[in-house]
Amino acid sequence: MTNKNIFQMTSLCFPSGSNETSSQLFSIFIAMLLPFFQDQLIEAGCDEAGRGCLAGPVFAAAVILPKNFKHDLLNDSKQLNEVQRKSLRIEIEAQALAFAVAQVDHDEIDRINILQASFLAMHLALDQLSLRPELVLVDGNRFKKYQKLPHQCVVKGDGKYFSIAAASILAKTYRDDFMEKIASEFPQYDWASNKGYPTLKHREAVLQHGFSPYHRRSFKVSDPQLTLFQ
Repeated sequence: MTNKNIFQMTSLCFPSGSNETSSQLFSIFIAMLLPFFQDQLIEAGCDEAGRGCLAGPVFAAAVILPKNFKHDLLNDSKQLNEVQRKSLRIEIEAQALAFAVAQVDHDEIDRINILQASFLAMHLALDQLSLRPELVLVDGNRFKKYQKLPHQCVVKGDGKYFSIAAASILAKTYRDDFMEKIASEFPQYDWASNKGYPTLKHREAVLQHGFSPYHRRSFKVSDPQLTLFQ
């Protein structure tokens, strides 16, 4: 059954005028992640983590899953708690046909801008895959072409396809591990909690103490607004 067939079937399940319970069930049904975008080519799902952070690298992951992969819990990493993400990371790494994680540091982010750094991190992750993909599925609406491979951008793809969701889990957990590791060097920024994201406490700490060596200098912090210069 193709993805088109699946979506057509949902329109037949609940005809117009069906009650609220049917509508709720419909929402649950279409929220289920799909195993693949197409079933002919080897797909690698890609996603990044840390694009909106004030400090630390941007991480990206690329994941190739078996076509028959299924998991009831796997979803966009932002929809899961830390315990769930760590558990899923173990399962993803055990079941994936191939996976890789890469990072681009704050200095390179400042040099080429965060958008290009996100693309670069994805390319670096794809470079490391032990199995060459034939199609790249990317979370979001933009991507810089990787070699000669075709790609498909999917808005909110980490909530639609297993491979992108898996990549989001790996990128997020590996980046969190990195930020927790360096948090003790500069406890005033509370990275163990905020992971470098622009929380109020983090921004106030930057305004009070200035930038650390890990901060992105191209990200200007003002109170209360955060402006990104790219």
